[in-house]
Amino acid sequence: MKQVYFDNAATTQIREEVVNRMAEVMKNVYGNPSSTHAFGRSAKTLIEQARKTVAKILNVAPSEIIFTSGGTEADNLVLNSAVRDLGVKRIITSKIEHHAVLYTLNKLHEVFDTKFDYVNLDDCGRVDLNHLEELLSSSDEKTLVSLMHVNNEVGNLLDIKKAGGICKAHNALFHSDMVQSIGHYDLDLSEIPVDFTAVSAHKFHGPKGVGFAYIRKNSGLQPLIFGGEQERGFRAGTESVHNIVGLEEALKLAYEHLDEEQEYISSLKTYFIEQLKKEIPGAKFNGECDDFENSTYTLINVCLPVSPEKSLMLLFQLDLNGIACSKGSACQSGSDKGSHVLSAFLSEEDLKKPSLRFSFSMYNTKEEVDYVVKVLKEFIEQ
Repeated sequence: MKQVYFDNAATTQIREEVVNRMAEVMKNVYGNPSSTHAFGRSAKTLIEQARKTVAKILNVAPSEIIFTSGGTEADNLVLNSAVRDLGVKRIITSKIEHHAVLYTLNKLHEVFDTKFDYVNLDDCGRVDLNHLEELLSSSDEKTLVSLMHVNNEVGNLLDIKKAGGICKAHNALFHSDMVQSIGHYDLDLSEIPVDFTAVSAHKFHGPKGVGFAYIRKNSGLQPLIFGGEQERGFRAGTESVHNIVGLEEALKLAYEHLDEEQEYISSLKTYFIEQLKKEIPGAKFNGECDDFENSTYTLINVCLPVSPEKSLMLLFQLDLNGIACSKGSACQSGSDKGSHVLSAFLSEEDLKKPSLRFSFSMYNTKEEVDYVVKVLKEFIEQ
């Protein structure tokens, strides 16, 4: 059976070079990085070299990079400490953020009575930056804004420089989940007025279980995990050296090949859109409103002309044909609830139809697109 993996927004295939580098480290560098003997120093050197590499790519100071288990931990670290330690009383966010943000905010409200406001979205799910400015102007309370750069379900791109500028003008802290953008866009964090970001290696062909938080220097943020003094005191626990080195290798390769891979993946997305429009009349694209300049090149979210009854079999049918895609984000696949992202801006009528996210990488082909469109067409026409 043909196998097609179009769920790269959930996780990506690890590059062979990354696997080889990690295997080399696991075999040869096994000392505890906190140990002072030569075995420990060798491991520590690899971690600090990885930190320097990441910092150089993003044009920040190495001390501003804190390795974590991934984006969820990084989001939790920033949001919890901002309220607990920095005196943040109010958080402004959107209803289409990742659950790592939204669920954390719910808990902060429960424990600390933190206020939070939702910024308006338009009919395509785009953040209304004018409303963000109105919200920031309405209160002098210490505020943090949390808005993701690339939405993981529909692909909308936030104008992150403009959003950061608005926050800075109102003395608000700015946190952005950049899990879907770092490794896919050339970003100079020294030029973007962002205080905190969250990143996961497995979104750019690195290993799972490792990521980092960018924490602007002198922010005052405090640890979430206590114990040893690892990661400059921000994150206790023996570092996963091979994973950190894998993250470094994956990020280096992502940026070495960025231009060619952007062009190739963009062409796949364009081709997929063309074929869907041609072969499946009535297909609609969520989040972008056909304005693909303001969406990421790595994914599409399409609403298909299928009855609610028949839609229950759609993902099952795709899986039977060897096709991997997603109904929503992989993080909510264990729930029978609909997508909170689509529910935030789609009409009740469109929410009754099945919507699928297809996300692409350099390992995908036009032949795979043709196969997926063929399977979808046959299912719809049954």
